[in-house]
Amino acid sequence: MNKTMLALAVSLLVSTQGCSDSAPTPPSKATESVAAAVVEKTASQQYLDMVDAFFNEQLKLEPIYATFVGVNDYNDQFGGSLTEEYLTQRHQLNSRYFELAKSIDVSQLTPSLKLSYDMFVYDRNMELIGETYPERFLPINQFYNTVFTMVQLGTGESAQPFNTVQDYKNWLSRLRGFIKWISLAQQRMDEGIASKVVLPRVLVEKIIPQLDAQLVDGAKNSLFYSPINLMPDSFTADEKSELAKEYQGLIDNELLPALTQLRQYVSETYLANARASDGWWGLPNGKDWYQHLANSHTTTTLPVDEIHQIGLSEVARILSEMDKVREQVGFKGDLSEFFASLSSEPQYFFTDKQDLIDGYMAIKDKINAVLPQYFDVMPKADYIVKPVEAFREKSAAGASYQSPAVDGSRPGIFYINTYNLKAQPKWGMTTLSLHEAAPGHHFQIAIKQELTDVPQFQRFQGYTAFEEGWALYAEYLGIEMGVFSDPYQYFGKLSDEMLRAMRLVVDTGLHAKGWSREQAIQYMKDNSPMAESDIVAEVERYMAIPGQALSYKVGQLTILRLRADAEKALGDKFDLKGFHDQLLTTGSLPMAVMENKIADWIKSESAKK
Repeated sequence: MNKTMLALAVSLLVSTQGCSDSAPTPPSKATESVAAAVVEKTASQQYLDMVDAFFNEQLKLEPIYATFVGVNDYNDQFGGSLTEEYLTQRHQLNSRYFELAKSIDVSQLTPSLKLSYDMFVYDRNMELIGETYPERFLPINQFYNTVFTMVQLGTGESAQPFNTVQDYKNWLSRLRGFIKWISLAQQRMDEGIASKVVLPRVLVEKIIPQLDAQLVDGAKNSLFYSPINLMPDSFTADEKSELAKEYQGLIDNELLPALTQLRQYVSETYLANARASDGWWGLPNGKDWYQHLANSHTTTTLPVDEIHQIGLSEVARILSEMDKVREQVGFKGDLSEFFASLSSEPQYFFTDKQDLIDGYMAIKDKINAVLPQYFDVMPKADYIVKPVEAFREKSAAGASYQSPAVDGSRPGIFYINTYNLKAQPKWGMTTLSLHEAAPGHHFQIAIKQELTDVPQFQRFQGYTAFEEGWALYAEYLGIEMGVFSDPYQYFGKLSDEMLRAMRLVVDTGLHAKGWSREQAIQYMKDNSPMAESDIVAEVERYMAIPGQALSYKVGQLTILRLRADAEKALGDKFDLKGFHDQLLTTGSLPMAVMENKIADWIKSESAKK
């Protein structure tokens, strides 16, 4: 995901969207108290107080984010999101704490808090830089948007709790805030039209049927009515009746009309003003904006031209490995014919959706049996496998991961898209499980949430380069774990790695080199056995969230380099479990910060007798 679906959905929901100039707001009482404590406490305590104060202010400003991280104090609030007041408050939050961090004597921090400090300052700086670009003019796209997030929350199967009568009333209040957001999103898109900051036409066309899916005949047919069908038995008959009436009234009289208006605006106004260019280069200052997004997602300073060249080199290497598999299994045709065979012959696909889900459960058991040989630290939370919901399966990725509830009440979820079984080959299942579930996203994200000795913000902050780099490293680790004994499953690993390598070429091609959507699709068809429907979804994803797809391969290559450095430096002292502990037990870090951590670990291990 994937940044993972939940992590990226939430990050997009609370992402830096740029704000207009306005008068500074005064520091909050929390900020003033932290500043006053600077002269009275140790540097470590100063830092912990500062980041806790920041985190609490951030949760108040971002109430839906608070819900996702398990803080339920703001479950009745939607948040200002696109309002000028919100944009100004977020700017002031980041700038105040960026300045406040400078008052802390970093040399006096503990080693772990130095890492945390570097992460905190990096975040504030990148957020402030991001404000110089007008992302607020692009409030929705076909891949991730607030409408999707609210639908998921409203099903009663996500982070929003529906256990008490007050929980149900909280959701009604949050829905009213969402209805206001729908109107404001249209205003921001109008501003985007005036500024020529709009989505490509093909992406706008994909949004329309997604909105159509929500325009049902009456509240009782809406997914937003789902909580009413899940009311606990402890509710009285009067409570159930009153809530049902309130939900039906709000959905029929306010929500469905608002969504209908949004659909009409997108199809009649926005579509007519969508742009013909497919990449970010077609936007005002688009190439500079894209370089920033590439830096932000990869947490590196790599120029996009260099990333493009790395991708070309990796594609060539992986194609050579794929050809070796073709020879090993005795396939007589060339590699393109091998691709065609793997993508079309019936024996490589399930015909029943439940059989696909059951197959992933069997792989889960196989992988779980060998994990203790490679990890000392493993998540307490389990994960389950389930199909992607029907309302988003047509445009969702082939698979994704949603983190477990912070309080342990809900396991992680490994989502499989069963919409098109021809896009889910059997030979791709092992590597997909390693990546999305264990020891990929599930390990990294669940362990991060379960940490007790790091600041709160560190438990929930994420960097795509590390999280997706780790998940792709987990695929590589599968070779050592012995789960790729079947050459076809190993080909699946190469196929997925090829996807991440092609992303370096295609993402930079689209956004920096003027490639068209069709050119990008053809490149991926020429170099992989992926189903065309998957390729189209992938390319349109890169068009919608530029730079994010670069982080997978860049992150993996960085982790592999760090491991090679450690193995070379430590020799017989190198402990693979210990290396994995170093990567997983401080949360998600920018790659430069992780490099410093591993360098310090190597020094520490080298000094041991």
